[in-house]
Amino acid sequence: MTGRLNVAIVGAGIGGLCAALTLSARGLNVTVFEGAESPREAGAGLSIPPNALALLKRTSLCEAIEQITTRSQGLTLRTSQGQPVSRPGAPMALSYQIHRVELLEMLLGAVKGPVRFGHRCMAVADTERGARLTFANGVVCDADVVIGADGIHSVVQRQVGLVARPTSEGVVAYRGLVPAEKLASGLELRGLNMWMGDGRSFICFPVSQGRLINIVAFVPSMRDMEETWFAPGDVRALAGEYEGWDAPVQDLITALDHTFRWGIYDRPQLPYWSRGHVTLLGDAAHPMVPHFGQGAGQAIEDGFALAVLLEHAGRGEIPARLKAYQDLRLERTSRAQAASRLAGRFYRSAGGDPAEQAQRMRSWMSAAEWIFPYDAEKAALAVIRGTASAACASWPRSS
Repeated sequence: MTGRLNVAIVGAGIGGLCAALTLSARGLNVTVFEGAESPREAGAGLSIPPNALALLKRTSLCEAIEQITTRSQGLTLRTSQGQPVSRPGAPMALSYQIHRVELLEMLLGAVKGPVRFGHRCMAVADTERGARLTFANGVVCDADVVIGADGIHSVVQRQVGLVARPTSEGVVAYRGLVPAEKLASGLELRGLNMWMGDGRSFICFPVSQGRLINIVAFVPSMRDMEETWFAPGDVRALAGEYEGWDAPVQDLITALDHTFRWGIYDRPQLPYWSRGHVTLLGDAAHPMVPHFGQGAGQAIEDGFALAVLLEHAGRGEIPARLKAYQDLRLERTSRAQAASRLAGRFYRSAGGDPAEQAQRMRSWMSAAEWIFPYDAEKAALAVIRGTASAACASWPRSS
């Protein structure tokens, strides 16, 4: 092995590729392994929140991000009939909306080390000197550090002795993309827009510099649904769920050629992420329901914090550094998980008791306020310098 640490990342999603980018930038040797045979060309839109956007803009991707994103200031809330819902406090911070495929292509092109597709991880063994990965194609890889960025069904998570048992929210989500040119000329949608109804919500925002409108619709369901983004949905059934809603909602659904659906499942906070030379990142470490738009943001934060903590680490320090990373990130990500649950309950409570809805809004706004003014790199540097308590002093504690 060379003097530089060798890092193996399992998973070539947003979290894994961002971690590869920032680890390489700090001088580590990084190889990414992905089970899929090639990059997936399917996907939908997502928001990059300001806490993650600030980190990405410090990389070589700064100009590229500007070219493929659209910006919005906060979130416009409406009832199912289109009446505005006012929010207390200051407007939410600026966020960027992006097509997931475009973001992954950008990250893949920026990663310096090898990205090996067709490598489905089967086993991870922690050793005295590092960790060993075994893949379904027979390849075996030894590394100083293994990072499991392989999502909610993480193999690496199970290999370090963890099981995150899912609980259904009783909600199914429909995703789709509508070409803006297909919409009625009078329908102009900018920024993040959400309509809220009794047990349902509907969100849309432009991606691909306004050429496409991304929609996500959350509806109640008593059926168990697949936890995958690629299960085909029924556009006619979706339209029936929003019959009588505000005209833009119905127009967007009518303009859909097809939709995908997936069941929304929640998972509890994991007790730990790291064991020896192996750790977790993103959904493998802290899966969260999608209502707060922080899944990708927290995964990006993970990668930047981990890169700072590993940059000057000796091989003998790796288990302690990975434990420090886990301890630094556990509290913040558990708060993001809780905030995501609160957001979903608020969005689907429009037809409920007004006092309860107001309380849910206050809880959601409180969560939104604390999560944005945070710098994952500075927090990790505080750990290295022994001043982590100062970096974490302003965090609200878990309730």
